[in-house]
Parts: sequence; structure tokens; C-alpha cells
Amino acid sequence: MKKVRKVQDIINSTYIKPGSMIYTAGNAAVPQVLLKQLARDPYIYNVDLLSVLLLGDVGELFTEEACQRIKHRIIFSGPHSRDPLNKGMATYQLMHLSDIPRQVRNYLKPNICLFTVAGPDNGGNYSFGTTVEGVNSAVQAIREYGGLVIVERNAQMPFVLGTTIHESDIDFMLDTDYPLPVSPVHQPDEVARKIARLVTELYISNGSTLQYGIGEVPEAVTDAIIDKGLKDLGIYTELFADAMRKLIDEGVVTNRYCEVNFSIGSIFLAADKAGYDWLSYNSSVQSRPCDITNSILKIAQQHKMVAINSAIGVDLHGNIWADSLKGRQVYSGIGGQADYLRGSYLSEGGYGIIAMKSTTANGISKIMDMCPEGITTTAIAADPVVIVTEYGAFDPRGLNIAEHAVGIAHLAEPKTRDILLKKIYDSAEFHKPPAALKNRPPKGFTPYESILRYSR
Repeated sequence: MKKVRKVQDIINSTYIKPGSMIYTAGNAAVPQVLLKQLARDPYIYNVDLLSVLLLGDVGELFTEEACQRIKHRIIFSGPHSRDPLNKGMATYQLMHLSDIPRQVRNYLKPNICLFTVAGPDNGGNYSFGTTVEGVNSAVQAIREYGGLVIVERNAQMPFVLGTTIHESDIDFMLDTDYPLPVSPVHQPDEVARKIARLVTELYISNGSTLQYGIGEVPEAVTDAIIDKGLKDLGIYTELFADAMRKLIDEGVVTNRYCEVNFSIGSIFLAADKAGYDWLSYNSSVQSRPCDITNSILKIAQQHKMVAINSAIGVDLHGNIWADSLKGRQVYSGIGGQADYLRGSYLSEGGYGIIAMKSTTANGISKIMDMCPEGITTTAIAADPVVIVTEYGAFDPRGLNIAEHAVGIAHLAEPKTRDILLKKIYDSAEFHKPPAALKNRPPKGFTPYESILRYSR
């Protein structure tokens, strides 16, 4: 390994030639200094850059000039890439999170990998810090096919135990020192708390293993779990955020029924520096590549696996979309939602849950008659996904398509619900829809009011 003093000594056209395929770490582990130099050097051109949610001070990568030289392959979009992606200045790389390592090693075969590390430890090993995801697979591809591993050693990056890289596998290192991107805590409103009460009362019990992300509902679920007095929970997740840290600090998480006695994640986001400091050399949490954290087979092996995710919308058949707003207008990415929805269903006593508010902030219903034309779905109607809004929970297992439609309609706010129910009733395409409308509440639907006696 060679240490360099100036970023220009390694991020230049001598090392990064036309035709290069570059893989970069994302989320809180974005190598910001390396990527800003990549964006600024006019002699670096005709290169591809694979990324998963680029956060931090890297907006220069997405200027019109930079996008003419760098072909962005966006696996999961974020605030910097969203507008360029939908203006044709970047391209969407459709991929389940679980499949990133396989596609990187076998098909994309990058010859440059850029990421951030912490360390070394006494064995000469460096931590991948807050993001393992598919980075380890890019290193493997480079070692097999040739190329360069270039890292920043950020003094503020925590040494997250688990997956590491030995110093002999690093070609160039640049020392840096700047704050990591943070994910502010989203204080839940009463609607989010209603959703959380439903999820916690109906689907989470002592010994459950959890996966969820960031946002109002995950924060509210965390509080509801503590209020319910649950114990011996496990964490097996792709994204580990501060809400899960709270469960560990409260002693709720013991991983007693898991194969290992620590929580596992692939990506780590904190709300502040204290949260990142908490992760460093913390034996209660370990990192793994996303083909492990998001393997459907491994998710299915977890004890009473409960995966809680959100979505942009759901239609009456049960199609769910989470990456696109309409047609080809990409908002985020496929991510690991399908991995966890399907893996958790296969877990004994497990549930794959979509928990979302019934309307957007602008009052537009997320419960729709049909999904938008051309939309990509993260779950199809045949996936037995539990859907929860502030009005109730719907479990589709064992139900026909008309029963699906009636139950899902009841998840909508009252005016939309009545419109959807009339469409169902008037539709000749459903099998005897009037019969499906006779039950109150409909099959598979649990109204919020029914759980109030438990959550008080």
C-alpha cells in the first residue's frame, strides 16, 4: 500500500483511464475527497461510476459537465442524483441489494474501487466503516481481474467490527478528516404512532428479529416496542440506524434466538457524531456484505423475522412500488425491500410488512385503483405482504383478488375508500365483488380501533 499526500496524485488520468468501471461506497461512507477530485479533473472522461445513495458534499459529480465525462450508473438514487437521473444525465441500474455483489463480480467487473476505511487494527486490517454493501465484492473483482483499490482513511470513520480488508489489498490511501453525513431523527406524529401501534401489537412479540430503516414510522415502532415491554429481540438488517441503537441501549435487543449474539447490518447511518462514535469497536454490532444481510435464504432462517418497510404506493391487487413516482421517474431504488419482504415471509412466525401513511403530505392517496403505467414494483400482487396504514392492517394470505381489493381499499382515507369500494362493486372483472363487500370488517383487515384496548 502506498500513502499519498495529495488527492491529485492518485485521482488522475494516469490511473483512471477511459473505459474504467469505478465502484464507489455510498451512504455515510462516501469517499468525498476522492469523488470531488474525480468530478473536477477534466482529463478523466469516458468512465462509468457505480453508486448506491451518494450522500455528503459530492454535488459536483452531477453537474452537466461532469455527467458528460462520467456515466453514472445509479443503483439507489438520492438528493444529488435524483434530478440528473430523471433528465437523462445518468442511468438507473436495476438491482436488488442482495444481487449487487454477484453482478459486480461476474458482470460489471470494476477495475477501480473507491471507499472509506478506519483502522488498522493490530492485525493490519481496516474496517469498511459504515458501508460494506457491495464494496467488498468490488475489491474481490479487482483482485481477480486487475485494477486499483483506492481508499480514504477518514479520522472520523468508526471502526465497525465484522467485514474488514487487509492492508495488502489496498493500493493507495489518502488520509482525510471531515464529518460523516448524518440522518436526522424524524419525530413521529400521531399518524405514524397509530401505524406503529398496529405493527407492534399485531406482529412483533418476544424473540422477534427486526429489520427496518429510518423515518417517522421506524422511530414510532421503536417507541412502541419499548412501551410494550418486549424482550430478547434480534436485529438482522441491511440499514442500521439510531432507532435500533436505542433498542440495544434499552436492553431490548439480546439476539438470544439468533445464530450469533450481536446485531448484523450492512449499512450504518447515525443522527450525529455520537452515534458514529458509538459504533466504533462496539461488539454488539457487526457489518456484513449485502449478499449476506439481504440473502432471502438467510433472512428466512432468522427467528420470527419481521421486516418493516415503506412504499410510495399500493394498488387494489396488492402491487407495491417504492422506487418510482410514475412510470420511469425514479425516486430512490429497488434496494433490499423485495429481499426482506420475501425472506421474512419464509421465516417461521415471520412477517413482511409495508407500513405507510395512507396519503402523501399533499393529501394524495397512496392507495390506488391501479399502479401507474410502466411503474416498477418491489412486490407483486402474489407476494403475501402485510400492508399497514393508520386505518388498519391487511393480511392477504388465503384471499382471492376481490378480497384483496376490498381489504386494501379499507386502508385508504374514508373518501378514497368509498370511491375505491364503489369501483370494486361496479367492476365485472372481480369475481362476485358484492359478496366480498358483505363482511364488516372485510376478510384479512384489522381496523385500528380493534387494537386500542391493547395499546393503552
